[in-house]
Amino acid sequence: MKRMSLLQVTEVSYSYNFKMPLKSKNRSENVLQDISFSIEEGSCLGLLGTSGAGKSTLGKVILGIQRPQQGQVLFQGHDIYNADKMTKRKWRRNLQAVFQDSYSSVNPRMTAESIISEPLENYEKLTLTEKRKAVIFLLERVGLSEKDLKKYPHQFSGGQLQRINIARAIALKPMLIVLDESVSSLDRVTQSLILELLNELKADFGLSYLFITHDIKAAFSISDHLGVLEKGELIECYDSKAQFFESKHPAVKRMRDSILAEHPRHRSLTV
Repeated sequence: MKRMSLLQVTEVSYSYNFKMPLKSKNRSENVLQDISFSIEEGSCLGLLGTSGAGKSTLGKVILGIQRPQQGQVLFQGHDIYNADKMTKRKWRRNLQAVFQDSYSSVNPRMTAESIISEPLENYEKLTLTEKRKAVIFLLERVGLSEKDLKKYPHQFSGGQLQRINIARAIALKPMLIVLDESVSSLDRVTQSLILELLNELKADFGLSYLFITHDIKAAFSISDHLGVLEKGELIECYDSKAQFFESKHPAVKRMRDSILAEHPRHRSLTV
């Protein structure tokens, strides 16, 4: 018997409607067209695409933020847009997200302790002592410490605050985390440290990821499988990095050509 996928996206389409000035009809723009893919437990799908490809919209559809006009999003076999209240509460617990802008993802008036404990307060019945102990464990697990408990967002660097967002995302031990350009605003050294942390957490907690990015190197460092989104269409999926480099698709070739060599003297300018 075939094992059920953790996440199953089937023929999802989404379009935005725009009100046209001085015209009676609105204009519709397709952002996603017949997107289908799956993510298995304990695996990471890297979703690559340039700006405007529809990556973030797809992330919002999967998170239940934007309902698609067509298609299904199944999480653990349940349609997230047509589930009953109890099932929705369950998948919201098991489906978390980390976004690109670490500062806008948190309340600037909340301490690190309050930010991380928020999901615990919503889903767990813990005493104050148990909650504090859990938050300290999470802080330490992402490379911070107990002395950071009472700090506010402005007192952290971008990389440190993203670690806090990750700690919040893993607080409930979810099954899947959507990482939407979660390292793209960080410098290369910090990116590397965060990606290393994400790989460790994936192994330690048995997490699954949807890693949405435009950065091929970042995707390669964390993904088990790769997909390429181009103008709202999932043009190709790969089970290995070798398949990505063997692809003859023009959009994939442009992505490969955009990768610069590590050292400036080995780089060439292609017009």
